Amino acid sequence: MLVVMKQTATPADIERVCEWIKEKGYTAQPMPGAQRTAIGLIGNDGRVDGSPLEDMPGVAEVIYVTNPYKQVSREWKQENTIVEIAPGVRFGGTEVPIIAGPCSVESESQILAAAHAVKKAGAVALRGGAFKPRSSPYSFQGMGEQGLKLLALAKRETGLPIVTEAMDEAGAELVAKYADCLQIGARNMQNYSLLKAVGKIGKPVLLKRGMAATIQDLLLSAEYILAEGNSQVILCERGLRSFDTTSRNLFDLTAIPVVQSLSHLPIVADPSHGTGRRDKVLAMSRAAVAAGADGVMIEVHPHPEKAMSDGAQSLTPVQFTDAVLQLRRIAAAIDRSIAS
Repeated sequence: MLVVMKQTATPADIERVCEWIKEKGYTAQPMPGAQRTAIGLIGNDGRVDGSPLEDMPGVAEVIYVTNPYKQVSREWKQENTIVEIAPGVRFGGTEVPIIAGPCSVESESQILAAAHAVKKAGAVALRGGAFKPRSSPYSFQGMGEQGLKLLALAKRETGLPIVTEAMDEAGAELVAKYADCLQIGARNMQNYSLLKAVGKIGKPVLLKRGMAATIQDLLLSAEYILAEGNSQVILCERGLRSFDTTSRNLFDLTAIPVVQSLSHLPIVADPSHGTGRRDKVLAMSRAAVAAGADGVMIEVHPHPEKAMSDGAQSLTPVQFTDAVLQLRRIAAAIDRSIAS
Protein backbone atom coordinates (compact mmCIF):
# COMPACT_ATOMS: atom_id res chain seq x y z
CA MET A 1 0.00 0.00 0.00
CA LEU A 2 1.14 3.54 -0.79
CA VAL A 3 -0.06 6.63 1.01
CA VAL A 4 0.36 9.68 -1.21
CA MET A 5 0.56 12.93 0.72
CA LYS A 6 -0.64 16.33 -0.45
CA GLN A 7 1.86 18.96 -1.54
CA THR A 8 0.80 20.96 1.50
CA ALA A 9 1.40 18.09 3.94
CA THR A 10 3.53 19.06 6.93
CA PRO A 11 6.27 16.94 8.55
CA ALA A 12 3.81 16.33 11.38
CA ASP A 13 1.24 14.98 8.91
CA ILE A 14 3.81 12.59 7.47
CA GLU A 15 4.92 11.44 10.92
CA ARG A 16 1.30 10.81 11.93
CA VAL A 17 0.80 8.46 8.99
CA CYS A 18 4.07 6.66 9.75
CA GLU A 19 3.03 6.16 13.36
CA TRP A 20 -0.33 4.68 12.28
CA ILE A 21 1.47 2.19 10.04
CA LYS A 22 3.90 1.22 12.81
CA GLU A 23 1.04 0.77 15.30
CA LYS A 24 -0.47 -1.78 12.92
CA GLY A 25 2.76 -3.79 13.03
CA TYR A 26 4.15 -2.80 9.65
CA THR A 27 7.13 -0.78 8.45
CA ALA A 28 6.66 2.74 7.10
CA GLN A 29 8.96 3.93 4.32
CA PRO A 30 8.67 7.64 3.48
CA MET A 31 9.74 8.44 -0.08
CA PRO A 32 10.11 12.19 -0.62
CA GLY A 33 9.49 13.27 -4.22
CA ALA A 34 9.95 16.46 -6.19
CA GLN A 35 6.31 17.45 -5.69
CA ARG A 36 5.06 15.40 -2.77
CA THR A 37 5.93 12.57 -0.39
CA ALA A 38 4.64 9.02 -0.64
CA ILE A 39 4.77 6.58 2.27
CA GLY A 40 5.05 2.88 1.59
CA LEU A 41 3.62 0.24 3.91
CA ILE A 42 5.93 -2.78 4.01
CA GLY A 43 5.44 -6.16 5.65
CA ASN A 44 1.92 -7.14 4.65
CA ASP A 45 1.08 -10.34 2.77
CA GLY A 46 -2.53 -9.38 2.18
CA ARG A 47 -4.63 -6.26 1.75
CA VAL A 48 -4.54 -3.74 4.60
CA ASP A 49 -7.58 -1.57 5.25
CA GLY A 50 -6.25 1.91 4.68
CA SER A 51 -9.57 3.74 4.97
CA PRO A 52 -8.62 5.38 8.31
CA LEU A 53 -5.65 6.97 6.56
CA GLU A 54 -7.84 8.65 3.94
CA ASP A 55 -9.26 11.05 6.53
CA MET A 56 -5.93 12.00 8.08
CA PRO A 57 -4.63 15.56 7.56
CA GLY A 58 -2.30 15.88 4.59
CA VAL A 59 -3.28 12.59 2.91
CA ALA A 60 -4.16 12.90 -0.79
CA GLU A 61 -4.94 9.26 -1.59
CA VAL A 62 -4.28 5.66 -0.62
CA ILE A 63 -3.12 3.36 -3.43
CA TYR A 64 -3.31 -0.41 -3.06
CA VAL A 65 -0.47 -2.33 -4.70
CA THR A 66 -2.09 -5.34 -6.32
CA ASN A 67 1.03 -7.31 -7.30
CA PRO A 68 2.62 -9.82 -4.88
CA TYR A 69 5.88 -7.90 -5.33
CA LYS A 70 5.65 -4.42 -3.85
CA GLN A 71 8.77 -2.27 -3.90
CA VAL A 72 9.90 -3.38 -7.37
CA SER A 73 6.50 -2.57 -8.86
CA ARG A 74 5.58 0.37 -11.08
CA GLU A 75 2.61 0.82 -8.76
CA TRP A 76 5.11 1.59 -6.00
CA LYS A 77 7.37 3.83 -8.05
CA GLN A 78 6.49 5.24 -11.46
CA GLU A 79 9.83 6.72 -12.54
CA ASN A 80 12.71 4.50 -13.62
CA THR A 81 15.34 3.60 -11.04
CA ILE A 82 18.84 4.55 -12.17
CA VAL A 83 21.46 2.16 -10.81
CA GLU A 84 25.01 3.54 -10.80
CA ILE A 85 27.66 0.86 -10.26
CA ALA A 86 30.58 3.31 -10.60
CA PRO A 87 30.89 7.04 -11.35
CA GLY A 88 29.27 7.60 -14.74
CA VAL A 89 28.26 3.93 -15.29
CA ARG A 90 24.48 4.02 -15.00
CA PHE A 91 21.73 1.57 -15.91
CA GLY A 92 18.15 2.68 -16.51
CA GLY A 93 18.63 5.93 -18.39
CA THR A 94 18.85 6.78 -22.08
CA GLU A 95 22.38 5.40 -22.38
CA VAL A 96 22.92 1.66 -22.85
CA PRO A 97 26.05 0.40 -21.04
CA ILE A 98 27.90 -2.68 -22.24
CA ILE A 99 29.41 -5.12 -19.74
CA ALA A 100 31.96 -7.43 -21.32
CA GLY A 101 34.68 -9.90 -20.46
CA PRO A 102 35.34 -13.62 -20.17
CA CYS A 103 33.07 -16.14 -18.49
CA SER A 104 35.75 -16.86 -15.92
CA VAL A 105 39.07 -15.46 -14.79
CA GLU A 106 41.76 -17.96 -15.85
CA SER A 107 45.09 -16.15 -15.51
CA GLU A 108 46.58 -12.68 -15.14
CA SER A 109 47.48 -12.42 -18.81
CA GLN A 110 44.03 -13.58 -19.91
CA ILE A 111 41.99 -11.16 -17.78
CA LEU A 112 44.26 -8.20 -18.50
CA ALA A 113 44.14 -8.85 -22.24
CA ALA A 114 40.35 -9.15 -22.11
CA ALA A 115 39.94 -6.01 -20.00
CA HIS A 116 42.09 -3.84 -22.26
CA ALA A 117 40.36 -5.21 -25.37
CA VAL A 118 36.79 -4.63 -24.20
CA LYS A 119 37.59 -1.16 -22.89
CA LYS A 120 39.18 -0.18 -26.19
CA ALA A 121 36.10 -1.44 -28.06
CA GLY A 122 33.65 0.50 -25.86
CA ALA A 123 32.65 -1.57 -22.83
CA VAL A 124 32.17 0.41 -19.61
CA ALA A 125 32.30 -2.50 -17.14
CA LEU A 126 34.26 -5.75 -16.91
CA ARG A 127 32.65 -9.11 -16.18
CA GLY A 128 34.52 -12.23 -15.16
CA GLY A 129 33.78 -15.08 -12.79
CA ALA A 130 36.09 -15.83 -9.87
CA PHE A 131 33.56 -18.32 -8.49
CA LYS A 132 31.79 -20.43 -11.11
CA PRO A 133 28.75 -22.59 -10.34
CA ARG A 134 28.94 -25.36 -12.94
CA SER A 135 26.58 -28.20 -13.81
CA SER A 136 29.37 -30.73 -13.37
CA PRO A 137 31.45 -30.86 -10.17
CA TYR A 138 34.44 -31.78 -12.34
CA SER A 139 34.31 -28.63 -14.48
CA PHE A 140 36.49 -25.59 -13.80
CA GLN A 141 35.04 -23.84 -10.74
CA GLY A 142 37.01 -20.60 -10.91
CA MET A 143 40.10 -19.26 -9.16
CA GLY A 144 38.33 -18.01 -6.04
CA GLU A 145 39.85 -15.06 -4.22
CA GLN A 146 42.90 -15.13 -6.49
CA GLY A 147 40.52 -14.48 -9.36
CA LEU A 148 39.04 -11.54 -7.46
CA LYS A 149 42.53 -10.12 -6.97
CA LEU A 150 43.18 -10.39 -10.70
CA LEU A 151 39.91 -8.58 -11.40
CA ALA A 152 41.04 -5.84 -9.04
CA LEU A 153 44.33 -5.64 -10.95
CA ALA A 154 42.42 -5.33 -14.23
CA LYS A 155 40.34 -2.54 -12.71
CA ARG A 156 43.47 -0.67 -11.64
CA GLU A 157 44.94 -0.93 -15.11
CA THR A 158 41.81 -0.04 -17.11
CA GLY A 159 39.50 1.83 -14.72
CA LEU A 160 36.63 -0.53 -15.58
CA PRO A 161 34.28 -1.34 -12.68
CA ILE A 162 33.90 -5.04 -11.89
CA VAL A 163 30.77 -7.20 -12.14
CA THR A 164 31.34 -10.68 -10.71
CA GLU A 165 29.30 -13.46 -9.17
CA ALA A 166 28.68 -14.35 -5.54
CA MET A 167 27.51 -17.90 -4.83
CA ASP A 168 26.75 -17.94 -1.11
CA GLU A 169 26.43 -15.67 1.92
CA ALA A 170 30.05 -15.94 3.05
CA GLY A 171 31.27 -15.54 -0.52
CA ALA A 172 29.13 -12.45 -0.98
CA GLU A 173 31.02 -10.63 1.76
CA LEU A 174 34.31 -11.55 0.12
CA VAL A 175 33.18 -10.61 -3.39
CA ALA A 176 31.88 -7.27 -2.12
CA LYS A 177 35.43 -6.31 -1.10
CA TYR A 178 36.49 -6.40 -4.75
CA ALA A 179 33.38 -5.97 -6.92
CA ASP A 180 31.50 -2.82 -7.85
CA CYS A 181 28.40 -4.88 -8.66
CA LEU A 182 27.51 -8.29 -7.22
CA GLN A 183 26.08 -10.74 -9.74
CA ILE A 184 23.54 -13.35 -8.66
CA GLY A 185 23.56 -16.10 -11.27
CA ALA A 186 20.60 -17.96 -12.73
CA ARG A 187 21.20 -20.98 -10.49
CA ASN A 188 20.98 -18.77 -7.39
CA MET A 189 18.07 -16.54 -8.35
CA GLN A 190 15.90 -18.18 -5.69
CA ASN A 191 18.65 -18.62 -3.09
CA TYR A 192 16.74 -16.44 -0.67
CA SER A 193 19.37 -16.36 2.08
CA LEU A 194 21.88 -15.12 -0.49
CA LEU A 195 19.41 -12.51 -1.76
CA LYS A 196 18.90 -11.24 1.79
CA ALA A 197 22.66 -11.14 2.32
CA VAL A 198 23.38 -9.01 -0.74
CA GLY A 199 20.45 -6.81 0.19
CA LYS A 200 22.12 -6.08 3.54
CA ILE A 201 25.55 -5.52 1.96
CA GLY A 202 24.05 -2.65 -0.01
CA LYS A 203 26.21 -2.75 -3.15
CA PRO A 204 24.54 -2.78 -6.59
CA VAL A 205 23.28 -6.23 -7.59
CA LEU A 206 22.83 -7.74 -11.05
CA LEU A 207 20.15 -10.42 -10.67
CA LYS A 208 19.89 -12.98 -13.46
CA ARG A 209 16.63 -14.71 -14.33
CA GLY A 210 16.56 -18.40 -13.40
CA MET A 211 16.62 -21.04 -16.11
CA ALA A 212 12.95 -21.91 -15.59
CA ALA A 213 11.76 -18.79 -13.78
CA THR A 214 8.70 -16.76 -14.67
CA ILE A 215 8.92 -13.00 -14.75
CA GLN A 216 6.96 -12.90 -11.50
CA ASP A 217 9.54 -15.26 -9.96
CA LEU A 218 12.30 -12.87 -11.04
CA LEU A 219 10.55 -9.81 -9.63
CA LEU A 220 9.80 -11.55 -6.34
CA SER A 221 13.48 -12.47 -6.03
CA ALA A 222 14.36 -8.80 -6.57
CA GLU A 223 11.83 -7.94 -3.87
CA TYR A 224 13.91 -9.92 -1.35
CA ILE A 225 16.85 -7.60 -2.03
CA LEU A 226 14.79 -4.42 -1.86
CA ALA A 227 13.10 -5.62 1.32
CA GLU A 228 16.54 -5.53 2.99
CA GLY A 229 16.94 -1.86 2.05
CA ASN A 230 18.94 -2.15 -1.19
CA SER A 231 17.14 -0.62 -4.16
CA GLN A 232 20.19 -0.79 -6.45
CA VAL A 233 19.12 -3.86 -8.44
CA ILE A 234 19.64 -4.55 -12.14
CA LEU A 235 17.60 -7.39 -13.61
CA CYS A 236 19.02 -9.61 -16.36
CA GLU A 237 17.36 -11.75 -19.03
CA ARG A 238 19.72 -14.62 -19.88
CA GLY A 239 17.52 -17.19 -21.56
CA LEU A 240 15.30 -20.04 -20.42
CA ARG A 241 15.74 -23.77 -20.64
CA SER A 242 13.67 -25.11 -23.54
CA PHE A 243 12.76 -28.38 -25.21
CA ASP A 244 14.60 -27.20 -28.33
CA THR A 245 18.30 -28.09 -28.35
CA THR A 246 19.18 -26.00 -31.41
CA SER A 247 20.49 -23.26 -29.13
CA ARG A 248 21.62 -23.44 -25.53
CA ASN A 249 18.62 -21.52 -24.23
CA LEU A 250 15.46 -19.78 -25.39
CA PHE A 251 16.37 -16.08 -25.29
CA ASP A 252 13.18 -14.35 -24.11
CA LEU A 253 13.43 -10.83 -25.51
CA THR A 254 9.75 -10.30 -24.70
CA ALA A 255 10.81 -10.15 -21.07
CA ILE A 256 12.47 -6.77 -21.64
CA PRO A 257 9.35 -4.70 -22.44
CA VAL A 258 7.22 -6.81 -20.08
CA VAL A 259 9.51 -6.19 -17.11
CA GLN A 260 9.77 -2.51 -17.99
CA SER A 261 5.97 -2.24 -17.88
CA LEU A 262 5.77 -3.99 -14.50
CA SER A 263 8.86 -2.70 -12.68
CA HIS A 264 10.90 0.48 -12.35
CA LEU A 265 14.15 -1.51 -12.14
CA PRO A 266 16.48 -1.56 -15.17
CA ILE A 267 16.81 -4.80 -17.14
CA VAL A 268 19.84 -5.85 -19.18
CA ALA A 269 20.24 -8.69 -21.67
CA ASP A 270 22.83 -11.47 -21.79
CA PRO A 271 22.79 -12.81 -25.37
CA SER A 272 25.87 -14.95 -24.72
CA HIS A 273 24.10 -17.25 -22.26
CA GLY A 274 20.82 -16.62 -24.04
CA THR A 275 22.03 -18.43 -27.15
CA GLY A 276 25.19 -20.31 -26.19
CA ARG A 277 26.46 -19.81 -29.74
CA ARG A 278 29.07 -17.27 -30.80
CA ASP A 279 27.49 -16.89 -34.25
CA LYS A 280 24.15 -15.91 -32.66
CA VAL A 281 25.40 -13.40 -30.10
CA LEU A 282 25.66 -10.41 -32.44
CA ALA A 283 22.15 -10.83 -33.85
CA MET A 284 20.62 -11.17 -30.39
CA SER A 285 22.66 -8.26 -29.05
CA ARG A 286 21.21 -6.05 -31.78
CA ALA A 287 17.73 -7.36 -31.05
CA ALA A 288 18.12 -6.74 -27.31
CA VAL A 289 19.08 -3.10 -27.82
CA ALA A 290 16.23 -2.67 -30.30
CA ALA A 291 13.83 -4.17 -27.75
CA GLY A 292 14.84 -1.49 -25.24
CA ALA A 293 17.31 -3.29 -22.97
CA ASP A 294 18.97 -1.02 -20.40
CA GLY A 295 22.32 -2.69 -20.98
CA VAL A 296 23.98 -5.65 -22.67
CA MET A 297 26.34 -8.23 -21.14
CA ILE A 298 28.59 -10.01 -23.65
CA GLU A 299 31.24 -12.65 -23.08
CA VAL A 300 34.58 -11.84 -24.71
CA HIS A 301 37.74 -13.95 -24.51
CA PRO A 302 41.17 -13.23 -26.07
CA HIS A 303 41.28 -16.85 -27.29
CA PRO A 304 37.84 -18.48 -27.08
CA GLU A 305 39.16 -21.79 -28.37
CA LYS A 306 41.30 -22.03 -25.20
CA ALA A 307 38.62 -20.86 -22.75
CA MET A 308 38.11 -22.99 -19.65
CA SER A 309 34.37 -22.23 -19.66
CA ASP A 310 31.84 -21.07 -22.25
CA GLY A 311 34.31 -20.62 -25.08
CA ALA A 312 31.66 -21.57 -27.64
CA GLN A 313 29.62 -18.43 -26.82
CA SER A 314 32.51 -16.00 -26.34
CA LEU A 315 33.33 -13.38 -28.96
CA THR A 316 36.88 -12.58 -29.96
CA PRO A 317 38.04 -8.99 -29.36
CA VAL A 318 37.73 -8.28 -33.10
CA GLN A 319 34.16 -9.61 -33.18
CA PHE A 320 33.28 -7.60 -30.07
CA THR A 321 34.66 -4.40 -31.60
CA ASP A 322 32.43 -4.91 -34.62
CA ALA A 323 29.46 -5.69 -32.37
CA VAL A 324 29.81 -2.41 -30.46
CA LEU A 325 29.88 -0.43 -33.71
CA GLN A 326 26.67 -2.12 -34.84
CA LEU A 327 24.98 -1.63 -31.46
CA ARG A 328 25.74 2.10 -31.64
CA ARG A 329 23.76 2.29 -34.88
CA ILE A 330 20.85 0.31 -33.43
CA ALA A 331 20.74 2.49 -30.30
CA ALA A 332 20.77 5.69 -32.37
CA ALA A 333 17.79 4.43 -34.37
CA ILE A 334 15.66 4.30 -31.21
CA ASP A 335 16.91 7.62 -29.80
CA ARG A 336 19.32 6.07 -27.33
CA SER A 337 23.09 5.77 -27.24
CA ILE A 338 25.68 3.22 -26.21
CA ALA A 339 27.39 4.45 -23.05
CA SER A 340 31.03 5.40 -23.41
